[in-house]
Amino acid sequence: MAFRSRPVVGIAGETLDFALEAAEDSHPNEYLGVLRGTPAAEYDLDGEGDLITDVLFIPKTTSSPVQATLQSDLVPNDSHTVGTIHSHPNGVLRPSDQDRQMFTKGNVHVILGAPYERDCWRAFDREGEPATLDVYDVSLPDPEDFFDFTQADIDAELEEEDRR
Repeated sequence: MAFRSRPVVGIAGETLDFALEAAEDSHPNEYLGVLRGTPAAEYDLDGEGDLITDVLFIPKTTSSPVQATLQSDLVPNDSHTVGTIHSHPNGVLRPSDQDRQMFTKGNVHVILGAPYERDCWRAFDREGEPATLDVYDVSLPDPEDFFDFTQADIDAELEEEDRR
């Protein structure tokens, strides 16, 4: 997995709400996803870094009430990956030893806890220490527009990746 080394400035409120809903839908099993960021400047936010805008569900992820695992070879190998997000159905918002092992890749890791409300989550750094992650009320692109692109858009994105 390739994880971006730029700082993470926060998470989009819509993205957090999506993850909380997905965790609630997975209950009583754990939910697990990969966090992806977009340069904060694209949302007119100050500071160098990324805003978490997406949560990816990785194929072949397995889940039970006490753990969730993903196949790391199926995580997209790109520079937009910034960390992980998963739930603790028991509501405990502290990382386990197993969580800390997963945290070694990525800049920020989020734990969501039952009952999956807006205040039922915490962020952690790669060492498993509490981290500050601000929630931003930004307007994300409509998912229906995802496939609304041209070859020129693809070429521009590839050129931008090459410059990084």
